[in-house]
Amino acid sequence: MARPVTLFTGQFADIPLEQLAKKAKAWGYEGLELACWGDHVNVTQAAKDKKYAKTRKEILADNGLQCFAISNHLAGQLVCDPNDDARSDMFAPAACKGNADAKRKWAVEEMKNTARAAKNIGVKIVNGFTGSGIWHMIYSFPPVSDEMVENGFKDFAKLWNPILDVFDECGVKFALEVHPTEIAFDIVTARRALKAVNDRKAFGFNFDPSHLHWQFVDPAKFIRIFKDRIYHVHMKDAARTLDGESGILSSHLNFGTPGRGWDFRSLGRGGIDFEEIIRTLNHIGYDGPLSVEWEDACMDREHGAAEACTFVKNLDFPKSNRVFDEAFGK
Repeated sequence: MARPVTLFTGQFADIPLEQLAKKAKAWGYEGLELACWGDHVNVTQAAKDKKYAKTRKEILADNGLQCFAISNHLAGQLVCDPNDDARSDMFAPAACKGNADAKRKWAVEEMKNTARAAKNIGVKIVNGFTGSGIWHMIYSFPPVSDEMVENGFKDFAKLWNPILDVFDECGVKFALEVHPTEIAFDIVTARRALKAVNDRKAFGFNFDPSHLHWQFVDPAKFIRIFKDRIYHVHMKDAARTLDGESGILSSHLNFGTPGRGWDFRSLGRGGIDFEEIIRTLNHIGYDGPLSVEWEDACMDREHGAAEACTFVKNLDFPKSNRVFDEAFGK
C-alpha cells in the first residue's frame, strides 16, 4: 500500500486552514502536516482546549484529509538559539522582543504545550527544530575548543530533556529536522545529539534530504544509519549550483538569487536521488507519510504544490515481499 502523501503547511500559513484544506485536496493530497503558526494550530489553545484541538482534524476530515503530525519549528529554534539578535524576535510574543532569556523561557513552555496539543489533536509526532548554541562556532575561528562544543551538546540536553519528559507523558515523539543552525545538521552531529539525550526514544528525526544534499551528505545513508529514529519524512528537493565563483555557504545571497551556490527546488527539479530514498525507506520498513515541504523561490507555490504531489505519488511504490526470481522454481 502506498504511503499517504501530505503537505506541510508552513509555507502556506498565510492561507486560512479551511481554504488551504480545500486547495490541498484539489491538488491531490491525502493529508496536511499542520504548522503551529498562522491559524493552522494555536499551540496554547490546543494544549488546553480539547474542543478546539478536535476542530483541527475536523476541518481536514471535512475535505477528505488526514493529519499525522504537527510541526513547531519556530518555537523549537528559540530553545537553544543564542536569541541575541532581532532575527528571532519575530518567532516569539512581542513582550519577549530583545530579551534572550524571555524568548528561551517562552520557547521551552511552547514546546511542552506542543506535545500537549499533539495529544489533544490526536497525533503522535511533532516535527521541529532545536536551535543550537554552537552553530555560530561552525568555523573554528576565533578558535573553538572541544570543551565549547561539548558544552553546546550538554546545554541542548539540559534544555530539551525536560521538554522531552512532557512528550513522554503525552505519548508523543519529537522529530528534529536535521538542518544547519540546529544541534544536529549532518550524520556525525545527529549521532552526537542522540547520545547527548541518552538515546531516549522521545527524540528522533524528521528526515529531510534537501538539507543534507547541499552539504554533500548522502541522504539514503542517513536513513540507513538512523533507521529506528526516522519518525517522519519530508520530501523536498535542492540543487547545488556551484559555478566556481560561489560556494555552498551561499555568499550571503538570498534564495532564488542567481549565482547562489545552492538552492531549494520544486520536487523532481533538483539533484536529489529520490528513487534511492524510496528504496531505502522501503528497506527500513517506514510506512508513515511522505510530507511535501514545498520551497522554490522561482516558482509559483500553488503550481509547485500540485506538481510536487503528482511527483511523489508517481515515485512511491510498495516494498516487495519476495525476490523476483522465486517463481522460476515453481
